[in-house]
Amino acid sequence: MAERYYIGSTNDLERRINEHNTRKGHWTSRFQPWEVIHFEEFDNRSKAAVKEKRLKSKYGIEEKLRIIKHRK
Repeated sequence: MAERYYIGSTNDLERRINEHNTRKGHWTSRFQPWEVIHFEEFDNRSKAAVKEKRLKSKYGIEEKLRIIKHRK
């Protein structure tokens, strides 16, 4: 099975990863277990949203790959 990576934002990381690993019927629950390989903290929600949007864009692929490579 191919490796899958999820990018998202939350104000409670522990709760969110638990939801991804336990809830039935959601897209992420089909590919559990999920584990955190990287996280960043921001002063406010809008800064986090900008970073999330960049990582999900085609322009953020190099940064995503660096993060993934660093974890291995």
